[in-house]
Amino acid sequence: FNLIQELLRVMRTIDDRIVHELNTTIPTASFVGKIDASQTCKELYQSLMEAHTSRERIIKNCIAQTSSVVKTLREEREKAQDDVALLKQLRKEQTKV
Repeated sequence: FNLIQELLRVMRTIDDRIVHELNTTIPTASFVGKIDASQTCKELYQSLMEAHTSRERIIKNCIAQTSSVVKTLREEREKAQDDVALLKQLRKEQTKV
């Protein structure tokens, strides 16, 4: 879970860099002829879409894994209803989802 949180933080940083790149690459009036703004925007759009697709995949994977853990813990909880530690762990995993 911590690894996934770290990956999401890195991906948000990528988004920040893309926004910065967009802000710095759109040509001012004096540079309009030197930079292909259309191509630059297409490249930035592609980078952004790849980052978002990757983020979505990671989030869905995290949800699936955590849901699986919750299911397992629920099954264990049904067998040992008086186990307080198990209940705490189940609640913690449910909070993650």
